[in-house]
Amino acid sequence: MSGVEAPQSHLATAAPLPSDGQHTDMPLPGMRSTALPVNVRRARRQRLETSVLVALDALAIVGGGLLAYWLRYVVQLDFGRELFFYQPLERFGRLILLLLGTTLALLWLKGSYQQPRNAAWLGQLGTLASSTLTAVGLSIILTFLYRPNQFSSRLIFIYAAVLIFGLLALGRLLIVSWRRWQWRAGRDLERVLVVGGTGLGREVMASLSDSAATGYCLVGYVADPPDPDAPAPRFTATTSAPHLGPLAALPMEVARQGIDHIIVALPFWQHKALPTVVLMCTQLGIDFQVVPDFYELSFDRVTIQELRGTPLIGLRENRIKGANYWLKRILDVTLVLLTLPLWGLLALLISVAIKLTSRGPILYTQTRIGRHGHPFEFLKFRTMVVNADELKAELLAQNDGSGPMFKMKHDPRVTPIGRVLRKYSLDEIPQFLNVLRGDISLVGPRPAIPEEVFQYETWHRRRLEVTPGITGLWQATGRSDTSFDEMVRLDIYYAEHWSLWLDVRILLATIPSVLSGRGAY
Repeated sequence: MSGVEAPQSHLATAAPLPSDGQHTDMPLPGMRSTALPVNVRRARRQRLETSVLVALDALAIVGGGLLAYWLRYVVQLDFGRELFFYQPLERFGRLILLLLGTTLALLWLKGSYQQPRNAAWLGQLGTLASSTLTAVGLSIILTFLYRPNQFSSRLIFIYAAVLIFGLLALGRLLIVSWRRWQWRAGRDLERVLVVGGTGLGREVMASLSDSAATGYCLVGYVADPPDPDAPAPRFTATTSAPHLGPLAALPMEVARQGIDHIIVALPFWQHKALPTVVLMCTQLGIDFQVVPDFYELSFDRVTIQELRGTPLIGLRENRIKGANYWLKRILDVTLVLLTLPLWGLLALLISVAIKLTSRGPILYTQTRIGRHGHPFEFLKFRTMVVNADELKAELLAQNDGSGPMFKMKHDPRVTPIGRVLRKYSLDEIPQFLNVLRGDISLVGPRPAIPEEVFQYETWHRRRLEVTPGITGLWQATGRSDTSFDEMVRLDIYYAEHWSLWLDVRILLATIPSVLSGRGAY
């Protein structure tokens, strides 16, 4: 995602499933008895990328320390605090070296150099901030514990913390931007093969379709012919990825296609083939991940713990309730009131434009379904002709949305000014009034109309457990291009992993999506 990384807990587990220990040395038909070497090219690339990242971080830390020294002792930016003691740069260099070693060690221990290549920039800021503050705190303790008279200026530590964090964040932003640019140009993509071609496998392939966001190039999938007695798939995603053959063709296709990564997405009724597939991947020496298919369960609800080596599967709870609900409500009202001068002026200008360019009311109200299934009047600027609802029945055959959601990329009911408002989401400004009334939140699931809710499957109704929102994970990551099932799973993930910081990240990540008009119609 741009800004916010789309959650992948429902797609693949971080650790591959182990194969049965008594069969790990058994050669498979058509394969060599000894394991093939690990993908050397990929390993070298990972080492190079990690080295470059460490070097950039080191430059940022040293540069931040030097800038802090320059501000305090050369510019003498002291905010009224008199400088009683001048510290020579040569002596201050010891503190910079201490900060360098401590910060790099903390970043390594916190897994900052082991993150996936497509990790979102905003998602990395927490690790950078905590590592920087901890390193500066340790430096303060060591400095004033062992050399209490060496430094008399405390401001320099504040400058160092702010500047080091800022430069580290800037370096990560450059890395993320460079990778996205490379991926958009079709370079440096990891070639991925999916094992499984049912609804589950197709859902994974649909999630991999955006190479510019994921850094993956979907080569195709291998799957045995469908079982006529198998249950109907729960997912409805479609894919244009080619079918490369049955499961037995996996080793040959990995070598022929130059595969870097494998995602195993077998349905639950084919899990008897999982040990064989895992053994194939292990003997090929290739990285792989396994998608868990817990039938009749939403993946985002599952938590996995371990009891003396035995995995225990539990269900997550909705976190937006009780005190968390009121914290979220306070954040909503505060942000809406603080930005009132901006959106209020925009609303006035848009109202005049709508009145001058088309016949009908300025606002469009529609009944939507809110938290716990309660209906409310949803406000938007009118972007369609007055009789748009009556014309909808004639356009149902041209629906571009998936599931019960109705969407059209080229809706003839939209007015010229309405197309501009929709492209940049300006038609949603009146929804700030809904936020103040408590009907919706700034961040949450898309509020559905009653006709859509009537078509929900049982697991879809979990999105009604929380207050709907103006924006959400679905909009920050894919907007209208997201399939309905994927949208629901993102909503469930949001409800079960909510935090104030997550809301802030989603709001920040939505800004570039809105400004670019990506996926809006």
